[in-house]
Amino acid sequence: MNLIVAVDKNWAIGYQNKLLVSIPADMKFFRSTTTGKVVVMGRRTLESFPNGLPLKKRTNIVLTGNKNYQVQDAVLAHTVEELLAELKKYPSEDIYVIGGDSVYRQLLPYCEFAHVTKIDHAYQADTYFPNLDALDNWSIEGDSEEQTYFDLEYRFLLYRNKKPEPM
Repeated sequence: MNLIVAVDKNWAIGYQNKLLVSIPADMKFFRSTTTGKVVVMGRRTLESFPNGLPLKKRTNIVLTGNKNYQVQDAVLAHTVEELLAELKKYPSEDIYVIGGDSVYRQLLPYCEFAHVTKIDHAYQADTYFPNLDALDNWSIEGDSEEQTYFDLEYRFLLYRNKKPEPM
């Protein structure tokens, strides 16, 4: 299983249920990486999308504790155990965890790869991703050239979990 995230220099990922910044190349990378794949998210992440609708051309799976929650064109799971059982239907390499913070934290141990867009800027934030650089079992496997968008510098990093939990 994979995850995909954009973080600032403090590993922040959001503020008031919105992304910190929209970088076109990062959005393009997200689209090209996840199109045709399975995306796993929490309810608030889904509700942050345009019109609160699932992403097109992907299998959308939403983890929510709310048993009354309903959404068209998405599979719902109400516990991590239920979610992991559902994910067994798909090839692990085709699954991408896309947020938010509690879903990332719950599923991080099961992920083998993390696609991280690291932005060299500190934003006002209220939501954070675990600092993979501080975790012993995560290492950088790939690093792009530094990119720029106006005055922002960022890079695409690929982290690998040396000991992912079995799903």
